[in-house]
Amino acid sequence: MKRIYGTRLFLCALVGALLFAVVLSMSSGQYDIPMEAVIASFAHAAGLPILTDVVVTPEQEAVLWHIRLPRTLVGMMVGAGLGVSGAVLQGIFSNPLADPGIIGVSSGASVGAVLAIGIGVTAGSVLSLPAFAFAGSMLAVSLTVSLSMRHGRIPVMTLLLSGVVVGMFLAACTAAILTVMNEQKMQQYLFWTIGGLDYRRWDHVLLGIGPIGIGMSIMVLLARHLNLLAFGEVEARAAGMPVTAFRLLFLVLASLTTAAGVCISGNIGFVGLVVPHMVRLLIGPDHRRLLPASLLAGAVFLVLCDSLGRILLHGMEIRVGIMTAFIGTPYFLYLLRRHMKTAV
Repeated sequence: MKRIYGTRLFLCALVGALLFAVVLSMSSGQYDIPMEAVIASFAHAAGLPILTDVVVTPEQEAVLWHIRLPRTLVGMMVGAGLGVSGAVLQGIFSNPLADPGIIGVSSGASVGAVLAIGIGVTAGSVLSLPAFAFAGSMLAVSLTVSLSMRHGRIPVMTLLLSGVVVGMFLAACTAAILTVMNEQKMQQYLFWTIGGLDYRRWDHVLLGIGPIGIGMSIMVLLARHLNLLAFGEVEARAAGMPVTAFRLLFLVLASLTTAAGVCISGNIGFVGLVVPHMVRLLIGPDHRRLLPASLLAGAVFLVLCDSLGRILLHGMEIRVGIMTAFIGTPYFLYLLRRHMKTAV
């Protein structure tokens, strides 16, 4: 009973932190907007009698609703999707060092993005590059799974090794394409690779909300089955679970969710690694609690990182991919050192 109430309290705290992160994100930037104006704008739009004496100028309304809100929503979606996907993959592999990039999602997206930039389709539509990146991600995951499947089964170690091989091959393909691109296109690719939420519009929100929302919802609903998989293949089969079918389903859902996030934000590392592990330390390994908490914590983490990137240096912006790397790298080294100690 205490654990249940503790989990509910933790989830409520995450919801509160997310609300604060959203208000901070909406108010931060080169054009600063007071937090009370942000709250007043939302209250006026919802018809709530809150902060009625606060005047929000048309310029502030335009910035809030057409620039800051889609950017914040994309950050919430991508962070939540990476958090849940990371928790699922760590459960499948029974390894706290696993993250969504381990099965080729990021390397596949990079190939798709560099192809889109190389052949020049990005000038026609803002959605061309995300579409190519998404297609590249899904093709990479399909190749990884097909290489690892043996006699209708997907051994975990084979899947990991296949992901490494596919990632190295696709990285070589990306490098080969970059060698024949001009400097302008290389800069455009580098800008996408770092990962960021700037220049995100409602088109990006609409592009990502479907696959990310559906993928996260199904994974959370199937959390009980993930608990069985985390116990081990022998135990799961003894409980009557079709292990290969569920492992493949979770891989597809995690890949779909991650690919949708990567295609609208670029490569943002460490969210799927750091967030699930931190949440697991606080509320335990039960995926029925871990997945919803990782969803909320991932959204909070990415939105806060994006906000801090706009606040730390006056007049300049640090892209969110750099911020997550600054925070995630030391924590990853700590995890690696701890994992090595337990292995010994």
